[in-house]
Amino acid sequence: MPLVRIFIDGYSLLHQWRELAPGKPRHSAAARDELVRILTLYRDSAGTPITVFFDGSSPVLRGPSETRSTPEMEILFSRAGQTADDMIERAAHRMQPYGEVLVVTDDHAERDTVVGMGGMATSCWNFIQTVVDALAEQQGEIRFRNRREQNQFNRRL
Repeated sequence: MPLVRIFIDGYSLLHQWRELAPGKPRHSAAARDELVRILTLYRDSAGTPITVFFDGSSPVLRGPSETRSTPEMEILFSRAGQTADDMIERAAHRMQPYGEVLVVTDDHAERDTVVGMGGMATSCWNFIQTVVDALAEQQGEIRFRNRREQNQFNRRL
């Protein structure tokens, strides 16, 4: 089955990705916005829609954010009495008829649950490496194409 969506436990990924938003608290809006910015670049490269789930219904945990949710890059917060894990499990179950989902979390029980439903799961560290590699490859391709265009332009002069 094709991979139809990537579900990410946002705070789990933020806690592992220390290089992201250095000096900012892991639960801050600035750290979340930087995570979403990087994930949007990855989504543009990979082409697979992403949903990021964050624990926290309180405005303090949510904080003011400059990032808006879109269908391709969805950002969801759990409500009171609900966790991001609950939301991920329910979403993974609902997506079963449409194809596989990939869940990114360091919660082993969560990964086991998703795999048991027929989805795929990976650790945050593995996903970080995937994102970093994909973005580096994308930057290399952009530099190559820019150089080629510049050389073609210079030949015309």
